[in-house]
Amino acid sequence: MTLVDDLSTILGHMDNLNSFNLDKMEVELVNGKAVYRMRTNNGLISMNELIGCDFKIHFDKEINCTNCGKKIPKTYSGGYCYPCSIKLAEADMCILKPETCHFANGTCREPEWGLKNCMIPHYVYLANSSGLKVGITRTTQIPTRWIDQGAVAAIPIIKVGTRLQSGVFEKLLSSEVKDKTDWRKMLKGGNEEIDLISRRDELFELFGDDLDDLENKFGSDQISILENEMITAIEYPVLSYPEKVSSMTFDKLEVVGGKLQGIKGQYLIFDVGVINIRSHTGYKVHLEL
Repeated sequence: MTLVDDLSTILGHMDNLNSFNLDKMEVELVNGKAVYRMRTNNGLISMNELIGCDFKIHFDKEINCTNCGKKIPKTYSGGYCYPCSIKLAEADMCILKPETCHFANGTCREPEWGLKNCMIPHYVYLANSSGLKVGITRTTQIPTRWIDQGAVAAIPIIKVGTRLQSGVFEKLLSSEVKDKTDWRKMLKGGNEEIDLISRRDELFELFGDDLDDLENKFGSDQISILENEMITAIEYPVLSYPEKVSSMTFDKLEVVGGKLQGIKGQYLIFDVGVINIRSHTGYKVHLEL
């Protein structure tokens, strides 16, 4: 897909940009800095180049299922129509609660999808997003997952063989460490510095017996306790963080925008409020500069 990454080219490109359905922004870590690109029908737009610019996003009053394309009044499970949300494996409840994975029971909605996405190595990690949190991700989603959550630093601490196993470890550690990000706190910036290595070691000591039991349960060939991983630090393209976080949504507004002050997680930070692009997956929009 074509990438438009020069500001003057982007400005000219906007004039010919057709309406498109929003999806989560593509992210990449380049020299420690988060780089964002928005996917449109005309190609990828480098959003970092729009920091400091005034622009608007117009909602075209149409939402389409990201799987079948059907026009729908609302989305389910992050961008699907209701029928797709109850038939797709990626929309099943076990995606939110991986420890409930039922692949081994032969009841996975899409076994081939499960083999490719769930029955593969995953990492359990610690991150500093709105404070210390524990999370899981596929090996292929590092550091994408961390950027999507707005983490300023993260470190893998356990490698496992399947998504279910990662969920079991996450659930164990979440009794001591939060497993969710406070998005409002994350968007205010000013993260308190956290020594992730020290916190990792503390958790290993606290849950030592439990970790040994799970390693014995799943097999040492499936579980690797990681004690020598490096911390990944992430810098976000933000000119200034809001003192008060005001959320904007197309469920209430037809147009959002203003001066783009920054991007963090999957949020565009305007001078008048913030909008979560990922939560509007499937919404048809057009841009105006």
